[in-house]
Amino acid sequence: MSQPKEQWALLTTVYSGLAVDTLRATLELEGIPALVRGFQIGLFGSGFQGPLSEGAEVLVPASALERARELLPEPDE
Repeated sequence: MSQPKEQWALLTTVYSGLAVDTLRATLELEGIPALVRGFQIGLFGSGFQGPLSEGAEVLVPASALERARELLPEPDE
């Protein structure tokens, strides 16, 4: 019998290429897989770190969502 597939949950939406790369790296260093939806490489290539007008959604396995939230940077006040 096959095991049910893990559900993915939205962790956050970020608005820069740097934030996408930093958050993904942080999650993966902690052993939490991450999917990024909406981050298009586009004209400037994979090294683009500038603003993303539409944002990029960062998803993690639902079972790791609570732990992943603990790793989010504090919001600017």
